Amino acid sequence: MEGAQLKTEVLVLGGGPGGYTAAFRAADLGKQVTLVERYPVLGGVCLNVGCIPSKALLHVAAVLNEAKELSAAGIGFAEPDIDLEKLRSWKNNIASQLTTGLAALAKQRNVTVVKGVGRFISDTQVVVEDGDDSQTIEFKQAIIAVGSQPVKISSFPNDDPRLMNSTDALNVESIPQKLLIIGGGIIGLEMATVYNALGSKITVVEMQDQIIPGCDKDLVRPLMQRIKKQYDNIFLETQVKSIEALPEGLKVSFDRAIPDDQDKNVPEIDLFDKVLVAVGRRPNGHLIDVDKAGVNVDQRGFIRVDKQQRTNVKHIFAIGDVTGNPMLAHKATHEGKIAAEVIAGMATEWRALTIPSVAYTDPEIAWMGVTKLLSDKQTGRILGAGVVGTHAGELIAEAVLALEMGAGAEDLALTVHAHPTLSETLGFSAEMLEGTITDLFVRKR
Repeated sequence: MEGAQLKTEVLVLGGGPGGYTAAFRAADLGKQVTLVERYPVLGGVCLNVGCIPSKALLHVAAVLNEAKELSAAGIGFAEPDIDLEKLRSWKNNIASQLTTGLAALAKQRNVTVVKGVGRFISDTQVVVEDGDDSQTIEFKQAIIAVGSQPVKISSFPNDDPRLMNSTDALNVESIPQKLLIIGGGIIGLEMATVYNALGSKITVVEMQDQIIPGCDKDLVRPLMQRIKKQYDNIFLETQVKSIEALPEGLKVSFDRAIPDDQDKNVPEIDLFDKVLVAVGRRPNGHLIDVDKAGVNVDQRGFIRVDKQQRTNVKHIFAIGDVTGNPMLAHKATHEGKIAAEVIAGMATEWRALTIPSVAYTDPEIAWMGVTKLLSDKQTGRILGAGVVGTHAGELIAEAVLALEMGAGAEDLALTVHAHPTLSETLGFSAEMLEGTITDLFVRKR
């Protein structure tokens, strides 16, 4: 049934980290804002079925792994008794507290939240459908923040619950004895970390010649050395040809991308209790009828924007995953603020020099800019950094700030870091560059 028409200054389509940040910032700047979200709660993929529940489970995995490793210090623990129902409840409660907080923040800012699926019908109107109900929202300016979704491989038996995407994996319905993870990127390896700690035997298959493709090989090496000992198999330069659903499990056929008669490790066929498909995400640009608003969207579903997050239609903006890689929540929130501030008349644009990436594996890997700790030979300015180890995701922040502030290796080396802390390792790295380190002996070349 047709609902009443709603008028608003700023319409934000999508309530994930980028969307709610854009809505809240626009409201703080005096705009009348309506936020459309298809799910009953705000937070999007990141808060509900992504970063936050993933980080919660990774914390559990870290505690389990630390307990095992304490045996070397003479401390022994009994095998953990894992109550999956309580684990799920604990994880969901964390997300629930945050979504409740977001709802309160929206109310405090007088942001109108409309539940339903929004689609453009013109460059000033969106229709929002929620079951049998629908309403038209007329806007002056709009911010598209519709995110992305896991890639599905159509030839796989996607209707079989034993074939999981990242959302399914985070539900932790059961702990499979044998788990295959298709895709050795960040999402796949984080889920491998969780399920390995919970007791699954892990096999990872990756098409490229290294895990976390695109990351510096030097950074990946310590993680690779560790998980090779922990997991049953890691098959690189290998594809999954087919998956057949059988009563006893999922029968998977493998294919080496580069045939090698010497490689006897990759079987032609193996049987798994569950399979996680983590081969990437695709943008939702084609799902909202943006063409009816005159907005250009490419074949893959990405919407191109300028430095102010404007699309080709001047009063329509786009942020987050739908605008291109990297698909990271902190990129989306930064872009959300830019779009809101431009709409409010502020002279702002994308000026960030780098976006940090973090894999919350064990060990963690974090990187930004040109990786390793690198500085310009002439100016000494920091160009990039990579960190591997405990709390790498926290340690990278200082390096990001150094790059943004135009700091040099000397600035980091002369910064007094607390001891004993992990943070001082970045200072040590800078001292290595400066040739002033005393905690290590470096032979002169």
